[in-house]
Amino acid sequence: MEPILRPLYLKRIEPMIDTEFIKVITGVRRSGKSYLLLMIRDQLLKRGISEKQIIYLNFENPEYFDLLDYRKLYEYLKKKVDKSKKTYFFFDEIQEVHEWQKLINGLRVAFDSDIYITGSNASLLSGELASYLTGRYVQIPVLPLTFREYLKFKNYEQDDPARHFNDYLEYGGFPSVVLQDNNQLKRDVLSGIYNSILLRDVAGRATIKNTEVLERVGLFLLGNAGQLISINKIANTLRSSGFKISNNTIEAYLNLLQDAFLFYKVPRYDIRGKELLKGQGKFYAVDLGFVRSQLRRERINRGSKIENLVYLELLSRDYEVFVGKYDTKEIDFVAKNDSDTLYIQVTNQIPQNNTRETDNFLHLPTGYRKIIITNNWDDVGVIDGIEVVHITDFLTK
Repeated sequence: MEPILRPLYLKRIEPMIDTEFIKVITGVRRSGKSYLLLMIRDQLLKRGISEKQIIYLNFENPEYFDLLDYRKLYEYLKKKVDKSKKTYFFFDEIQEVHEWQKLINGLRVAFDSDIYITGSNASLLSGELASYLTGRYVQIPVLPLTFREYLKFKNYEQDDPARHFNDYLEYGGFPSVVLQDNNQLKRDVLSGIYNSILLRDVAGRATIKNTEVLERVGLFLLGNAGQLISINKIANTLRSSGFKISNNTIEAYLNLLQDAFLFYKVPRYDIRGKELLKGQGKFYAVDLGFVRSQLRRERINRGSKIENLVYLELLSRDYEVFVGKYDTKEIDFVAKNDSDTLYIQVTNQIPQNNTRETDNFLHLPTGYRKIIITNNWDDVGVIDGIEVVHITDFLTK
């Protein structure tokens, strides 16, 4: 099976080719960042750029382990560059290079170059990078496959999407998982990815020796997707299980899990006051397969998984997403981009004689689209003037 081109990302990157900006491709490990670099390289070759003008290094390849100091790497690259032509640098997992920020800035100054880097940690874009490269980089966040990409990846585009939705909801969109046909193997691959990120990208980088509390925090977030969560709530849950843990440690672990792109925190937004609210927020996993691989089946709430999936889809469409609050009512998602605002409620199915999903919309400001997303085909239609769409239609249209 041929890997798919990901036009969603190529479309964003193509206008940036040959610009002065450093292209910073970020996202969870194994989401397809490396393959995206190769696709960009292929685009350059199609434009007539010579192979000799392209320098590609993956810093997780043992071949380059002796180049993980920026000075040694610069000396190595200097010998590879033809100064009479533009050079295209592709650096995969750049965070492995000590003081890599100095290298990137030095290359930008020294050579006629176009630079692309990937990293699996959000801290890539903080601290020193900001000071060295202020205003000179653009970020391209990459997620695992969307449902549409999954259908294309599996050659299911001509099928009824609903036939394949449960598999995607269960095992997610990591390309290396989607390629497998055996469900046990899918779970094993997912568990390997999750544990690698947790132990290497989180515990390893933060030098956390006793990882049990960190693991428990991750499991808590997986099991409570779509619930309003506070640091106190997590800390009290762990303390009730016998762990001695401070709120500050919980907060630090939450930040580390977000930095590794394992989870996303969605803040609350006061629709009437038009301001962000401090304190509680909701957390969503970067891929639903982790819910299946790390939690027992009976602990998995289908409605929460669908809500998690809607969040990831909105993220892939470049929306900024909030949990809405309007007086005492909660709106699952307020999604904003440059040209659009959506109010969204998500449910596995609308219970009979229960008007919660529509009532929460009644007094919201007019002029914005209001949608209820359901997993029940019998719900689809219009209720009290509000559009009700099936989850597979929302994901594919």
